[in-house]
Amino acid sequence: MADRITMTAEGGLTVSDEPIIPFIEGDGTGVDIWPATRMVLDAAAVRHGRRIEWLEVLAGEKAYRETGEWLPQSTVDTLASHVIGIKGPLTTPVGGGIRSLNVALRQMMDLYVCLRPVRWFPGVPSPLRHPERVDMVIFRENTEDVYAGFELEQGSREASRLIEYLHDSFGWSIRPDSGMGIKPVSVTGSKRLVRAALDYAVKRKRRSVTLVHKGNIMKYTEGAFRHWGYRVAAEEFPERAVAWEDCGDQPGDRVLVKDVIADICFQQVLTRPDEFDVIATTNLNGDYLSDALAAQVGGIGIAPGGNVNYVTGHGIFEATHGTAPRYAGQDKVNPGSLLLSGAMMFEHIGWQDAADDIVRALAATIADRVVTYDFARQMDGVRKVSTSAFAQAIVDRL
Repeated sequence: MADRITMTAEGGLTVSDEPIIPFIEGDGTGVDIWPATRMVLDAAAVRHGRRIEWLEVLAGEKAYRETGEWLPQSTVDTLASHVIGIKGPLTTPVGGGIRSLNVALRQMMDLYVCLRPVRWFPGVPSPLRHPERVDMVIFRENTEDVYAGFELEQGSREASRLIEYLHDSFGWSIRPDSGMGIKPVSVTGSKRLVRAALDYAVKRKRRSVTLVHKGNIMKYTEGAFRHWGYRVAAEEFPERAVAWEDCGDQPGDRVLVKDVIADICFQQVLTRPDEFDVIATTNLNGDYLSDALAAQVGGIGIAPGGNVNYVTGHGIFEATHGTAPRYAGQDKVNPGSLLLSGAMMFEHIGWQDAADDIVRALAATIADRVVTYDFARQMDGVRKVSTSAFAQAIVDRL
């Protein structure tokens, strides 16, 4: 009998061999990549004597057509009560209302980590000479920074009042025709993000955690993020992690904690990618960096992601790309992003064996030069297949 995933008193997860997992099909190409992903996830689970009972919940265009709401409260409630979920890409509504369905879900459920592993699969087209050197995991803060959504429209009464207040209270001269935004970066948000990154690095025996920031300019937000990150390492991981200034860049068997300015980081992940391992960073930096790194290893179409609260165990794993509506229903696009996100979900719930199988079978399929159109147009001597045929090829290699 299928059961909900539940949380233990210690913050872990209780997962049966037949868990109920909610899913959001997604808009646009969600109709193609979700069935393909489900095929592989089901096959990998069955291979290890398990079975998933999938529970559909609505968000995006499908929800709006059926309920008149882009993100029904019942969807949020179900994802919260079942702890773990997976979703395809969602349309951002045009006009008023929710700025982004993805951001709304993260904030409503306090999924404070956007987890984005980046690695290269042999055979995947890459602009780098040595894409095999790219093996990073990004911990992007998900709830603060400019993504908090505290904005005022240019010309509005509220924007004018804020500009006037800032001038009168702090002497700040801001052009009166400016739009306004607030960038909150808190001790709480920063520390729990870095704590999660360090815990991940320690448990998985990663080499380093790099704090990426623009603290040379934004000293009291991103500079503070850097400062608080080092404090977490020193106060909470003294035996397992060490700052580079405290060890002469010789950490021994401890995780090396270092930092780099964001713009320099973008250069160095291209020229010296093997010097980066786990990255912890603020929201906007993490957004840019995640997509830039994905481009180095085949593009966002094969980049997985998860949004996780490591305190409660809640997680929503997702396709990181857009909806690509012009390709919807053509059984054409690469399901790799959602599929690898499903493997991340398996890892999160403790099904490491099934997760490893998926990654291995996907790598074997690409190595055999069986690929979807996005890779086929950049590779020679391949067999171009549909979304569903690509998924079947992966299942065959499980």
